[in-house]
Amino acid sequence: MDSPTQTTDSPTIKQSKLSPLYQIVLPKNHHQNLTPDSLLYISKFRSNEKPILRHPRKTKPIVWCAAIICMIISILIIFSGIATLIVFLAVQPRNPAFDAASASLGAITFNPPQSINGDVTIVANISNPNKKLSVRFEYLFIELYFSENLAASQLLQPFSQKPGESRLVTIHLLSSLMYPPPSVAMELQQQEQRNRVVFTVRGTFKVKVKMGSIRYSYWLHGECQLEMTSPPNGVLITRSCRTKR
Repeated sequence: MDSPTQTTDSPTIKQSKLSPLYQIVLPKNHHQNLTPDSLLYISKFRSNEKPILRHPRKTKPIVWCAAIICMIISILIIFSGIATLIVFLAVQPRNPAFDAASASLGAITFNPPQSINGDVTIVANISNPNKKLSVRFEYLFIELYFSENLAASQLLQPFSQKPGESRLVTIHLLSSLMYPPPSVAMELQQQEQRNRVVFTVRGTFKVKVKMGSIRYSYWLHGECQLEMTSPPNGVLITRSCRTKR
Protein backbone atom coordinates (compact mmCIF):
# COMPACT_ATOMS: atom_id res chain seq x y z
CA MET A 1 0.00 0.00 0.00
CA ASP A 2 1.45 3.15 -1.16
CA SER A 3 2.11 5.71 1.48
CA PRO A 4 0.27 8.96 0.97
CA THR A 5 2.18 11.74 -0.60
CA GLN A 6 3.28 14.18 2.00
CA THR A 7 2.91 17.86 1.19
CA THR A 8 4.86 20.59 2.86
CA ASP A 9 3.01 23.22 4.81
CA SER A 10 5.01 26.06 3.27
CA PRO A 11 3.17 27.49 0.32
CA THR A 12 4.83 27.98 -3.01
CA ILE A 13 5.25 31.38 -4.55
CA LYS A 14 4.25 31.89 -8.12
CA GLN A 15 6.78 33.96 -9.96
CA SER A 16 6.04 35.85 -13.07
CA LYS A 17 8.42 37.20 -15.59
CA LEU A 18 10.25 40.30 -14.44
CA SER A 19 8.94 43.50 -15.88
CA PRO A 20 11.30 45.83 -17.72
CA LEU A 21 11.64 47.79 -14.50
CA TYR A 22 12.80 44.69 -12.60
CA GLN A 23 9.64 44.41 -10.59
CA ILE A 24 8.27 41.14 -9.17
CA VAL A 25 4.68 40.41 -10.03
CA LEU A 26 2.95 38.65 -7.13
CA PRO A 27 -0.43 36.98 -7.01
CA LYS A 28 -3.39 38.78 -5.56
CA ASN A 29 -3.31 36.70 -2.36
CA HIS A 30 0.40 37.34 -1.75
CA HIS A 31 -0.26 38.60 1.74
CA GLN A 32 -1.41 35.10 2.74
CA ASN A 33 1.24 33.07 0.82
CA LEU A 34 4.42 34.99 1.65
CA THR A 35 6.80 33.57 4.22
CA PRO A 36 9.67 35.27 6.03
CA ASP A 37 12.19 33.58 3.68
CA SER A 38 10.39 34.84 0.60
CA LEU A 39 10.20 38.35 1.99
CA LEU A 40 13.93 38.28 2.71
CA TYR A 41 14.57 37.11 -0.86
CA ILE A 42 12.45 39.92 -2.31
CA SER A 43 14.15 42.57 -0.21
CA LYS A 44 17.62 41.34 -1.27
CA PHE A 45 16.53 41.25 -4.89
CA ARG A 46 15.21 44.80 -4.82
CA SER A 47 18.32 46.06 -3.06
CA ASN A 48 20.42 44.79 -5.98
CA GLU A 49 18.29 46.60 -8.56
CA LYS A 50 20.04 49.28 -10.53
CA PRO A 51 18.09 52.41 -11.49
CA ILE A 52 17.49 53.00 -15.14
CA LEU A 53 19.36 56.13 -16.22
CA ARG A 54 18.16 58.01 -19.25
CA HIS A 55 20.62 59.84 -21.38
CA PRO A 56 19.94 63.62 -21.27
CA ARG A 57 18.82 65.22 -24.50
CA LYS A 58 21.20 67.62 -26.15
CA THR A 59 20.05 71.26 -26.25
CA LYS A 60 19.58 72.60 -29.75
CA PRO A 61 21.94 75.40 -30.85
CA ILE A 62 19.02 77.71 -31.64
CA VAL A 63 17.88 77.48 -28.02
CA TRP A 64 21.35 78.48 -26.81
CA CYS A 65 21.42 81.41 -29.25
CA ALA A 66 18.01 82.64 -28.10
CA ALA A 67 19.05 82.40 -24.44
CA ILE A 68 22.29 84.34 -25.09
CA ILE A 69 20.43 87.07 -27.01
CA CYS A 70 17.84 87.45 -24.22
CA MET A 71 20.61 87.66 -21.63
CA ILE A 72 22.44 90.38 -23.61
CA ILE A 73 19.23 92.41 -24.05
CA SER A 74 18.45 92.13 -20.34
CA ILE A 75 21.95 93.33 -19.41
CA LEU A 76 21.69 96.29 -21.81
CA ILE A 77 18.29 97.30 -20.39
CA ILE A 78 19.61 97.13 -16.82
CA PHE A 79 22.72 99.20 -17.61
CA SER A 80 20.75 101.79 -19.61
CA GLY A 81 18.29 102.18 -16.73
CA ILE A 82 21.12 102.64 -14.25
CA ALA A 83 22.82 105.19 -16.53
CA THR A 84 19.58 107.14 -16.98
CA LEU A 85 18.98 107.20 -13.23
CA ILE A 86 22.52 108.47 -12.59
CA VAL A 87 22.11 111.24 -15.18
CA PHE A 88 18.75 112.31 -13.75
CA LEU A 89 20.16 112.46 -10.24
CA ALA A 90 23.14 114.48 -11.44
CA VAL A 91 21.19 116.92 -13.63
CA GLN A 92 17.92 117.10 -11.62
CA PRO A 93 15.66 118.30 -14.49
CA ARG A 94 12.96 120.89 -13.70
CA ASN A 95 9.80 121.86 -15.55
CA PRO A 96 9.72 125.12 -17.54
CA ALA A 97 7.58 127.87 -16.01
CA PHE A 98 4.68 129.83 -17.49
CA ASP A 99 3.94 133.27 -16.03
CA ALA A 100 2.23 136.54 -16.99
CA ALA A 101 4.63 139.45 -16.86
CA SER A 102 1.92 141.99 -17.73
CA ALA A 103 -1.56 142.21 -19.19
CA SER A 104 -3.94 144.89 -20.45
CA LEU A 105 -7.68 145.06 -21.08
CA GLY A 106 -8.49 147.29 -24.04
CA ALA A 107 -12.24 146.88 -24.42
CA ILE A 108 -15.35 144.99 -23.40
CA THR A 109 -18.39 145.24 -25.68
CA PHE A 110 -21.80 143.86 -24.79
CA ASN A 111 -24.01 142.75 -27.67
CA PRO A 112 -26.86 140.95 -25.90
CA PRO A 113 -28.02 138.34 -26.43
CA GLN A 114 -25.54 137.26 -29.07
CA SER A 115 -22.03 137.90 -27.79
CA ILE A 116 -19.64 139.70 -25.47
CA ASN A 117 -16.45 140.91 -27.13
CA GLY A 118 -13.18 141.85 -25.46
CA ASP A 119 -9.64 142.90 -26.30
CA VAL A 120 -6.99 141.39 -24.02
CA THR A 121 -3.20 141.56 -24.45
CA ILE A 122 -0.92 139.37 -22.34
CA VAL A 123 2.87 139.37 -22.14
CA ALA A 124 3.73 135.82 -21.13
CA ASN A 125 7.06 134.94 -19.54
CA ILE A 126 8.13 131.41 -20.47
CA SER A 127 11.38 130.35 -18.78
CA ASN A 128 13.67 127.34 -18.62
CA PRO A 129 14.97 126.98 -15.03
CA ASN A 130 17.33 124.11 -15.87
CA LYS A 131 21.04 124.93 -15.68
CA LYS A 132 22.26 122.06 -17.88
CA LEU A 133 19.31 121.18 -20.11
CA SER A 134 17.99 122.77 -23.27
CA VAL A 135 14.27 122.53 -24.01
CA ARG A 136 12.12 123.02 -27.07
CA PHE A 137 8.46 123.98 -27.06
CA GLU A 138 7.04 122.05 -30.00
CA TYR A 139 3.40 122.96 -29.33
CA LEU A 140 1.99 126.06 -27.56
CA PHE A 141 -1.74 126.68 -27.28
CA ILE A 142 -3.13 129.58 -25.22
CA GLU A 143 -6.76 129.90 -24.09
CA LEU A 144 -8.60 132.80 -22.40
CA TYR A 145 -11.51 132.03 -20.06
CA PHE A 146 -14.03 134.15 -18.21
CA SER A 147 -15.93 132.32 -15.46
CA GLU A 148 -14.99 128.94 -17.02
CA ASN A 149 -16.33 130.03 -20.42
CA LEU A 150 -13.90 130.00 -23.35
CA ALA A 151 -13.53 133.51 -24.76
CA ALA A 152 -10.50 133.27 -27.08
CA SER A 153 -7.59 131.02 -28.11
CA GLN A 154 -4.37 131.31 -30.04
CA LEU A 155 -1.67 128.93 -31.31
CA LEU A 156 1.94 130.13 -30.89
CA GLN A 157 5.01 129.34 -32.97
CA PRO A 158 7.44 126.69 -31.60
CA PHE A 159 10.79 127.84 -30.20
CA SER A 160 13.80 126.53 -28.27
CA GLN A 161 15.41 127.70 -25.05
CA LYS A 162 18.92 127.28 -23.73
CA PRO A 163 19.63 126.48 -20.06
CA GLY A 164 18.45 129.35 -17.83
CA GLU A 165 16.88 131.29 -20.72
CA SER A 166 13.59 133.22 -20.51
CA ARG A 167 11.41 134.53 -23.30
CA LEU A 168 8.69 137.19 -23.31
CA VAL A 169 5.86 136.37 -25.73
CA THR A 170 3.16 138.94 -26.54
CA ILE A 171 -0.25 137.31 -26.98
CA HIS A 172 -3.10 139.42 -28.39
CA LEU A 173 -6.48 137.81 -27.74
CA LEU A 174 -9.72 139.15 -29.23
CA SER A 175 -12.31 137.48 -27.03
CA SER A 176 -15.83 136.63 -28.04
CA LEU A 177 -18.36 134.91 -25.79
CA MET A 178 -21.05 133.68 -28.18
CA TYR A 179 -24.52 133.39 -26.63
CA PRO A 180 -23.26 133.51 -23.03
CA PRO A 181 -25.62 132.59 -20.17
CA PRO A 182 -27.34 135.66 -18.66
CA SER A 183 -25.54 135.05 -15.35
CA VAL A 184 -22.12 135.32 -17.08
CA ALA A 185 -23.04 138.60 -18.78
CA MET A 186 -24.35 140.02 -15.52
CA GLU A 187 -21.22 138.97 -13.62
CA LEU A 188 -18.93 140.58 -16.21
CA GLN A 189 -20.90 143.85 -16.03
CA GLN A 190 -20.66 143.87 -12.24
CA GLN A 191 -16.89 143.29 -12.33
CA GLU A 192 -16.48 146.11 -14.85
CA GLN A 193 -18.41 148.46 -12.59
CA ARG A 194 -16.23 147.48 -9.61
CA ASN A 195 -13.12 148.12 -11.71
CA ARG A 196 -11.95 144.52 -11.07
CA VAL A 197 -12.23 142.16 -14.05
CA VAL A 198 -10.91 138.60 -13.63
CA PHE A 199 -9.78 136.42 -16.55
CA THR A 200 -8.08 133.02 -16.58
CA VAL A 201 -5.32 132.17 -19.06
CA ARG A 202 -4.44 128.53 -19.68
CA GLY A 203 -1.54 127.23 -21.72
CA THR A 204 -0.94 123.71 -23.06
CA PHE A 205 2.64 122.94 -24.11
CA LYS A 206 4.50 119.97 -25.51
CA VAL A 207 8.09 120.17 -24.26
CA LYS A 208 11.01 118.21 -25.71
CA VAL A 209 14.13 117.84 -23.57
CA LYS A 210 17.58 116.86 -24.86
CA MET A 211 19.99 115.40 -22.33
CA GLY A 212 23.06 114.15 -24.17
CA SER A 213 21.95 111.18 -26.25
CA ILE A 214 18.70 110.92 -24.26
CA ARG A 215 15.62 112.72 -25.59
CA TYR A 216 12.13 112.67 -24.19
CA SER A 217 8.92 114.70 -24.49
CA TYR A 218 6.09 115.48 -22.13
CA TRP A 219 3.00 117.70 -21.83
CA LEU A 220 3.02 120.77 -19.62
CA HIS A 221 0.02 122.80 -18.40
CA GLY A 222 0.19 126.41 -17.20
CA GLU A 223 -2.57 128.53 -15.69
CA CYS A 224 -2.71 132.17 -14.63
CA GLN A 225 -5.57 134.01 -12.96
CA LEU A 226 -5.40 137.68 -13.89
CA GLU A 227 -7.19 140.55 -12.18
CA MET A 228 -7.27 143.78 -14.20
CA THR A 229 -8.86 147.19 -14.03
CA SER A 230 -11.75 148.09 -16.31
CA PRO A 231 -11.22 149.11 -19.96
CA PRO A 232 -10.28 151.03 -21.97
CA ASN A 233 -7.04 151.33 -20.03
CA GLY A 234 -7.23 148.17 -17.97
CA VAL A 235 -3.93 147.14 -16.43
CA LEU A 236 -2.83 144.09 -14.46
CA ILE A 237 -3.35 144.37 -10.68
CA THR A 238 -2.63 140.88 -9.37
CA ARG A 239 -1.84 137.51 -10.86
CA SER A 240 -1.55 133.92 -9.64
CA CYS A 241 0.26 131.45 -11.90
CA ARG A 242 1.22 127.80 -11.67
CA THR A 243 2.74 125.26 -14.02
CA LYS A 244 2.45 121.48 -13.74
CA ARG A 245 2.57 118.34 -15.81
